[in-house]
Amino acid sequence: MHQHSSAQPRTDRVAVVVNTAARQGARALPLVEAAMRGVSDDVTVHPVHGGLELLEALAVAVESEPDLLVVGGGDGTIGCAAAMVAHTSGALGVLPLGTANDFARTLEIPGDLAAAVDTLVHGHVVDVDLGRVDGRAYLNVASVGLSVAVTQRLTPALKQRLGRFAYPAATLAAYRSHRPFAARLELDDGTTLELSDLMQVAVGNGRHYGGGLTVAPQASIDDHLLDVYAVEQGRLRDHLSVARLLRTGHLVEHDRVHHVTTRRMRLVTDEPLPVNLDGEIAATTTATFEVGRNALHVVVPASSRAARLDGTRGH
Repeated sequence: MHQHSSAQPRTDRVAVVVNTAARQGARALPLVEAAMRGVSDDVTVHPVHGGLELLEALAVAVESEPDLLVVGGGDGTIGCAAAMVAHTSGALGVLPLGTANDFARTLEIPGDLAAAVDTLVHGHVVDVDLGRVDGRAYLNVASVGLSVAVTQRLTPALKQRLGRFAYPAATLAAYRSHRPFAARLELDDGTTLELSDLMQVAVGNGRHYGGGLTVAPQASIDDHLLDVYAVEQGRLRDHLSVARLLRTGHLVEHDRVHHVTTRRMRLVTDEPLPVNLDGEIAATTTATFEVGRNALHVVVPASSRAARLDGTRGH
């Protein structure tokens, strides 16, 4: 457990960006606006409806240099905001409105809307690491292989129909048509791993991904390390045992899984492969993964033990 170190969120200037296209977005807006106006005289609210509008609103909000940027949406929305406020003095407030909410889960921010709003008022500020792939920021996990095919199958319609069961359904469909690949992992200590017959390489920054799966038993968003694991293809039978281990993170102990921790890694694959960053295809191998130490200030519940405020930042 970390020693408890934190600061109260400063609320002199608050900007609120809520994606009303998210599942509970429209309901969240009046709740968070009322709560923020209770603690600050300078509150700017930007309701947006997905996509391009969202990026524009976030950019406008960050330009005003708020002490607290409150963002309501799924992990994709929160990730965009995190990349923009990283390495600034402002703190990020999270309203988890998506399907998976893995970043909120990692930081023990409640999924219940009223409790999440209450956290913004009564929580404290910690700093957490940010992952980067070729400079592009991510919060939870970046991966190559099966998860990319899963993301492509994880359509809004499937999520709407199956909720959190959309993930296992998309995974099974992707597994059936997956082609194994070979990769070289070049770590920052000079170690090189040459692996073949791979199903997936995942590089975790946070603790949770994929709707509550765990990166590794010791994984933390505040340990200044990336957790890398490469999963061999194997047979479906092996993967049923792998699937059970995904929830707890004990996957790293499975004999078809290679697990290492590193601050920086270059990933070379036998053919260029797309890289999935928190559910979005946003890079291609060959790619360099690194960790930005304490890059992001974020408000968490007073009871959260997921991170602390250490104040030493690295890129």
